[in-house]
Amino acid sequence: MPQGKQAKVLTPREERRVLRRLEATRYPARDRVIFLLSIKAGLRAKEIASLTWAMVTDAEGNVAEEIALTDASSKGTGGGRTIPMHPALREALGALQAARGEKARPDLPVIHSERGRGMSAASVAVWFYRLYSDLGLSGCSSHSGRRTFITRAAQKIVEAGGSLRDVQQLAGHANLGTTQRYIEGSTEAKRRVVAPI
Repeated sequence: MPQGKQAKVLTPREERRVLRRLEATRYPARDRVIFLLSIKAGLRAKEIASLTWAMVTDAEGNVAEEIALTDASSKGTGGGRTIPMHPALREALGALQAARGEKARPDLPVIHSERGRGMSAASVAVWFYRLYSDLGLSGCSSHSGRRTFITRAAQKIVEAGGSLRDVQQLAGHANLGTTQRYIEGSTEAKRRVVAPI
């Protein structure tokens, strides 16, 4: 993401608003997966567009416990990574897979357009732009879910016994400084840290 103004981090309330809106779209199962891939797995628009069923299913064809993102589907060398699957995302992928039937072959894209072809990264970015614009969520872009995911991961990682390096790996960043730029600080967390014990 270029330096300058960053995409807005979504609040839990805004996340619920988006999910409610997606229930009423023309393709609710697909649209829910697009949004959850962003906010629950931290995927970029390019990664969402490039994701195939083989990356989210196991050898038996069932939705896996993790996403196995390849370098080619990410930003190239070193961009591939394994991301544990959030339960809500896993459930949404299962529903989409059931709805697709034979169209959920391992080699086919998870996300596709009305015409049945895979969507481009630009189409995914436009999809997010329209969604957030319709909801009046200014400052949001296709990177908002990713930034929300990274910020939430950074807030939880210490409790889980991890470090910022783990968040960097989940995000697929080559540089820890890039990960740090994605993380939005929390005034309330700072207050709790310095509060008397």
